[in-house]
Amino acid sequence: MKRTTAVEVEAGVGDGADSGSPDDVDVRLGSRLAELRAERGWSLGELAERSGVSRSTLSRAERAEISPTAAVLNRLCAVYGRTMSQLLSEVEAEPALLVRAADQQVWQDRASGFVRRSVSPPHAGLRGELVEGRLAAGADIAYDRPPVPGLEQHIWVLEGALAMTVQDVEHRLEAGDCLRLRVWGPTRFRCAGREDVRYLLAVVRP
Repeated sequence: MKRTTAVEVEAGVGDGADSGSPDDVDVRLGSRLAELRAERGWSLGELAERSGVSRSTLSRAERAEISPTAAVLNRLCAVYGRTMSQLLSEVEAEPALLVRAADQQVWQDRASGFVRRSVSPPHAGLRGELVEGRLAAGADIAYDRPPVPGLEQHIWVLEGALAMTVQDVEHRLEAGDCLRLRVWGPTRFRCAGREDVRYLLAVVRP
C-alpha cells in the first residue's frame, strides 16, 4: 500500500480551519492529542510519518492554534486506534449515562461545512455509538482510511440527499434510505442536493 505523504494530505485536505481564538473543545482536544503522542514516545516527525499529516499541522493542532479538519482528525484516530467519538469523549470531564440534547457535544469542520453531533453518551470503551452528521450544500469530505479497520457503519439519511462512495462505488441516498457497510478503505461523503443533508450514523467497532 502506498503511504500518503504529508505534502499530499495538505494539498488534498488542508491543514485545518483557523478558528481565531481557540474554544474550550479545541484546547482540550489539542492537549489530549499531545498526551497520546507523548504516551507513545513519538516526536512530531514520527507522528507525521505515521499519519501523513505535516509536522506543522500536528504542532498547531496540539497547541489549539487550528481546529483540525475531519479528514485530519480521522487520520489521527486511525494512528491512535480510536473512533472519532472515542477521542472526543476523552476530552470530556466525566462520561455520563444520559446526555440531554442540549448537552450533546457538537464538533465542526469549518473548512468543509461538516457538523458532527455525538448523540450517544460519551465513553472511551464504546463499541457502538450514534452520531448525527450534517453536510452543507456543496460539502464534500473524503477519508482515505477508517479510524478502525473493519468498522461497521449504518448510514440513515434523515433530510436531504447524500452521495456515499465506498470502494469506488457511489450510492445515492435520499431521506429515509439506509446504507450498511464495513469500512476497510477510502470513503467519501458528499451533499448531493441543493439543501443541507442530515443523517444518522450508527458505528460498531469490530
